[in-house]
Parts: sequence; C-alpha cells; structure tokens
Amino acid sequence: MTARLTPVATDAELHQQMQQWRRDIHKHPETAYEEFRTSEFVAEQLRQFGLDVHTEIGGTGVVGVLQGKQPGGKHIALRADMDALPLTELNTFDHASCHHGKMHGCGHDGHTTMLLGAAAALAANPDFAGAVYFIFQPAEEMWAGAKRMIDDGLFTRFPIEEVYGMHNWPGIPAGHFAVHPGAVMASTDSFDIEITGKGGHAAMPDTLTDPVLVAGHIISGTQSIIARNLRPVDSGVISITRMVGGSAYNVIPETVTLHGTIRTLNEAQRSLIKQRLQILVEHTAQAYGATAGVKFTPGYPATINRPANAQTCYQVTMELVGEACVEWNPPPSMGAEDFAYMLQQRPGAYIWIGNGDADESHPLHNPHYDFNDRILPLGASYWVRLVQHLCA
Repeated sequence: MTARLTPVATDAELHQQMQQWRRDIHKHPETAYEEFRTSEFVAEQLRQFGLDVHTEIGGTGVVGVLQGKQPGGKHIALRADMDALPLTELNTFDHASCHHGKMHGCGHDGHTTMLLGAAAALAANPDFAGAVYFIFQPAEEMWAGAKRMIDDGLFTRFPIEEVYGMHNWPGIPAGHFAVHPGAVMASTDSFDIEITGKGGHAAMPDTLTDPVLVAGHIISGTQSIIARNLRPVDSGVISITRMVGGSAYNVIPETVTLHGTIRTLNEAQRSLIKQRLQILVEHTAQAYGATAGVKFTPGYPATINRPANAQTCYQVTMELVGEACVEWNPPPSMGAEDFAYMLQQRPGAYIWIGNGDADESHPLHNPHYDFNDRILPLGASYWVRLVQHLCA
C-alpha cells in the first residue's frame, strides 16, 4: 500500500523552507563537537520562532523551550542529532558537501530540519498544555554527545518528564514508520586483545611460542560465544576487525593484537559475552603456552523503548499515515545510537521513519546517501501530532 505523504502540520511554504534548511546543512557538514555553524543556525531559527533558547549544552548542543498556552500538561523533549560523518561524499548535486572528508551520510541534516519544522509549526500555534523541549544534540556518531549533554545538566536544568527521538531508515518506504516496543538498537563495546608468546626464527617454531597460532584459535573460538551462550532467539555479534603482528616473512613475532566490537540487545547479554570472551582469551593462550588479556572499552548502551511510550508513538503514526503504513515490532538493528543514554534517564521511545525503499535510497553511511526531502513535512507532522497527543 502506498502511504499518504500529505503533511498535516506544515504548509507548502514551510516545506520549501525546510528543504532549503536541510540542503544548506547538508552542504556544510560538521563532525562531532564542531557543529558551530549548525548550532548557531539552529539557535537563530528557534529565536525567530519565539522560543527560549539555551546554547553550549554539552559543547555545541542547543535546547529550545516552548511553553503551551493551556494550563497543566506534560514536559516532553524531542531530540534531533546535528553532527556529520568523517566520510568523503561522492554525490555531485548542488548541495553536496563543500567540506572534503565530511558528509551528512546518516541523515542528521534531515533530523535537525524536521525538528526545526515542528518547532516552527508549534510556535505558530502553541495550543497545547505543558512545555516542549527541542533538543539539538552534537556528536551522536561515536562520541556520545547525548551523554555529554546529560552530564552538562540536561535533565536537571530542564524538568523533562519524557523524551522522544526519530531516525530516518533507508529500506523502509517513504511515508512509512516502524515502532519497536522494546529493543531498537544494540549496545556496542570495543575490545583489544594482546597475546604474548616467544618470538624468533620462523624456521625454528619448536623453540618458540607462536602468538599468531594462538590468535587464530582465539578468532575461531569467539564465534562459539554467541552460538553456544545466547538463546537461538536472541541476538549478539562479536566481530574481530583488525589483527596486528609481525614485521617479516621469517620472523615469528613476540606479540599479536586483535581488535573488535561486541554488540548486544540487553545488559545481561552484554555482561555474559564479555565474561566469556575474557575466559576464552586467557585459557586459549594458556593452552598454547602463551599469555593474553582483554581490555574492554565501553560504548553506547542498547537503545530500549518503554512499551507504553512506544505504544503512544504507534498510535500517533497510525493516525498520521494509516495502520498499513506502520510496522509494529520489527527486528531491531545491531547498530548503536547514543539516544540510549537519554532513555536510561527518562521514559520515552525512538522510532524509525522511512527514507525510501532499496530502489530509491542508498544505505546509511554510504558516500552516495542523501536524505529524502519528501519526508521532511511528514517527520515534522509526526512531532507536532505527538506533542498534541501527549500535551492535550
């Protein structure tokens, strides 16, 4: 079924303005904690709409506050991310990146624009109760801007009761949404394994302890951790992505290092996999006469929706585009998202909006990706409808 793309909260003039905003942001991408131009632009637009604007939260973060005209009501937050990727764009259209090696390859330009459009629409007609906090966050890509905003007092400076986020999703048709009642995206942790043996001449392996051999067994063994420790219906990923060791054809090295990531959908699985990996590494090395250890670097936690809040989002999206165009409880992604930190602090939900099916949309983080401007008014309309629903 083809979804309706008729905006309910944005007129044609605002849609055109949103497209201009989005393409300007796309053309001038800024990576983590360097979103100076973007945050200044966002803050200026919010001021023009009449919002109370707070800047430099968590570095380059911006929060705009809009009070409703009706008494009482909830205090809810809507969040968009602003940062670009360290990626060289291969598109050639007029709004392609003018900063070599930086690109809006994940759609944060569109996320920022949709939230700005919603702020404009709600400021023009603030006929709701309570208050809305428009959060424009830096550094979602790898650098935990959400956590930094929280550490800088996001939830103590502003009396936020619930928090909501949204991400565009290539592969989902434009005009469609997807809502998860629980896990949306995975946690991510990186690890470094150092294996120490006894190096020497490659022609005399009997006099040495070969750390390359140990590394090979560890690499193979890690694949059993998911298969034999998680339930078949659960999801987890261990990926060894880098191996470093040796410098010559005829020398067995003293040390070998392995590097990789772990992704899971809940904290119990996260803890179990780390424990099993550490045991596997240490005992495999010991079995071959070597020593080895693992250093874990924590990444983002899993993004977990509260079921009641997700149900609210599901209801709002169904009212907006029709039941046939909203997928309830799709499989979660094993990618990661730092909105998870906000959901650990407050109830809320994170949903996906379709950016276009595979025939019209490049995947996220692809150098040919571009946000679909056709969905800008729909995304803004979702935010407006959500506010109207929660702050009635």
